Amino acid sequence: MNKNISFTAKLSISRRQVIKGLGVGIALPFLSAMNPAFATGKTLNSPRRFIGICNNLGFLNERFFPTTAGKDYQLSPYLEELKDLRDKFTVFSGCSHPGVDGSHSSDVSFLTAAPHPGGGGFRNTISLDQLLAKESGHLTRFPSISLGVNAKEGRRGLSFTDAGVLIPCENKPSNIYKLLFVQGSEKEIARQFRKLHLGESIMDTIADEAKAFQKRLGKEDKGRLDQYFSSVREVEKRMVNSRDWVQKPKPKTSEKEPKDLGRTDYMETAELMYRMTKLAFETDSTRAVTLLLDSNNSPSIKINGTQASDGYHNLSHHGKTEKKLSQLDGIDRQHLALLGKFMKDLEGCKETGGTLLDHSSIFFGSNFGDANKHTTNNMPIILAGGKFQHGQHLAFDKKENEPLPNVFVSILQQMGYEMDRFASSTGTMKGLEFKA
Repeated sequence: MNKNISFTAKLSISRRQVIKGLGVGIALPFLSAMNPAFATGKTLNSPRRFIGICNNLGFLNERFFPTTAGKDYQLSPYLEELKDLRDKFTVFSGCSHPGVDGSHSSDVSFLTAAPHPGGGGFRNTISLDQLLAKESGHLTRFPSISLGVNAKEGRRGLSFTDAGVLIPCENKPSNIYKLLFVQGSEKEIARQFRKLHLGESIMDTIADEAKAFQKRLGKEDKGRLDQYFSSVREVEKRMVNSRDWVQKPKPKTSEKEPKDLGRTDYMETAELMYRMTKLAFETDSTRAVTLLLDSNNSPSIKINGTQASDGYHNLSHHGKTEKKLSQLDGIDRQHLALLGKFMKDLEGCKETGGTLLDHSSIFFGSNFGDANKHTTNNMPIILAGGKFQHGQHLAFDKKENEPLPNVFVSILQQMGYEMDRFASSTGTMKGLEFKA
């Protein structure tokens, strides 16, 4: 047998198989030889990823939105921070989630578009990242990763299961680093197996006992129990997937473990979360990430190294006070600068068929159109990366807004999923075209 093996168009190897064959914990790039054999004559690109980013105190509208539309639009003051990446993103105006109100509660609907989040009896729906996790999460170590900056632990986040249950976000970059790269000892791995097995047994027992008295419940309680059962099934699926990945070696990285910072180091922590996301995408540890920039829960933060005069929330209620507007301007510009740095970092990672930015859809913006007035229409939104024809301002009616979930449908289709509806969408987003 010839020991000098060469890969041809007819030979297909899996990334997992190569890692196992090498016997080392290293994340290989996606090579052409890893494409499925006889794949209908087409060469597949690297996997598609998604990240949803929400700053829940918005941006100053007059400095965020361009005054002209189309391909030749003039960059707004804030978008000047992204001028070198103009052809890599699309900015939207006149868009919102139909029926989503509720003031500060509206951030829970940022990726779900579930209406009336502030109303009594509100029940959330599945977020876009979790829909993607259900479709392709089994292909990666983590179906999804939920991140936060200053988010209330266990109470805030952007990710929700199909039963509308919150997936709490992680606020510490060091924990994300360990999750991605630190391999446990044999004893720790064995302990994790036992925990997974015990967890599944507990879920089975609780579900069986709950079903025993389900017939005696009223309509409202039955609805709650149905939601609970859905949550149990979701947890069970995650446990099974975790069990399959426990003993597989984690990837290696030359990146050092980040140090966790204080709550006033808001921007520095946000930058670390972007770096962790880049590493997670680069190693194909996950393909769905959310990042809640919980500005509403942030104290007086540092703006370019200088402490703000007031808490972030109080600054957002500026009342057109020049001092507050000046500090908000500094904060907003930093947000856009960090987004630009993140985009450039992804663009610098070459993959089969393009760059990491080409294969990652970045949905960035806020649930608030105007945080000063607590309005949720005309949301400031940027879509960057992915296989879209960017470099434009898609401007819609600021009173009769275009459904923002249409962008979600476009993202799903661009990622290869044959879906024409998500939440309150009416189709794909007008004017948002795919690259050939």
